[in-house]
Amino acid sequence: MVKKASFLILSSIVGLILLSGPRACVAQESGELRVLFIGNSLTYYNDLPEIVSHFARSAKQKKLVYKMLAKPNFGLEDHWVKGEAVKAIRGKKWDYVVLQQGPSASVEGREMLMSFCQKFATEIARAGAKPALYAVWPSLPRQQDFDRSAESYRIAADSVQGLYIPVGEVWRDVLGREPKTRLYAEDGLHPTPEGSYLAAMMIFKELYKAKLVGLPRKLTLKNGIKIDISEANAGIMQTAVAKKGM
Repeated sequence: MVKKASFLILSSIVGLILLSGPRACVAQESGELRVLFIGNSLTYYNDLPEIVSHFARSAKQKKLVYKMLAKPNFGLEDHWVKGEAVKAIRGKKWDYVVLQQGPSASVEGREMLMSFCQKFATEIARAGAKPALYAVWPSLPRQQDFDRSAESYRIAADSVQGLYIPVGEVWRDVLGREPKTRLYAEDGLHPTPEGSYLAAMMIFKELYKAKLVGLPRKLTLKNGIKIDISEANAGIMQTAVAKKGM
């Protein structure tokens, strides 16, 4: 109970900072949406931000200008201690800073997510940007963690008045409707190109507040990765994403 109360108090303090900060609103430059992605391999696999950029161009939305700081096995604590992420937040003008760590379904994982999300949120508010929580999926052997993982990210987002991006929820919805959809790579955690495509679709919708119109089913990324989504699967994904967020 003491630990829970301390989190509530800390959440309130961070909320006041976000509300009272002199540049706490999202201020977009004309024709651009500037986004800093901070995470781990669930962000850099298949170059997730680049897929979002493709979607923005195809849907005739503002150009996505982004920077990605994503390292293997990193949580938000690792990024905070290393210091590079804080320098990046302070160094340029951003509209959103997207934060991501592991599934965070355990008590320890949730506490770490909450604590360092709040630390980052203070820096993000001072920089005049808005935090966004990229809520990932649990590993294939831990399917029972979908609810706890989503809850952890939702609570963290609410505690900093941030944007909650329910990627794990749409993963579960798509797999529930079509279990043969290959979202998980062979290791049972990382996304296939199809999984990253679905994650990018959810992120695109939430960052741009845009309808899912004009999104390509076939992509070739800068790193040579090719993505080819069947018409049927693209329809299932769009239906799942359209029901979430906003």
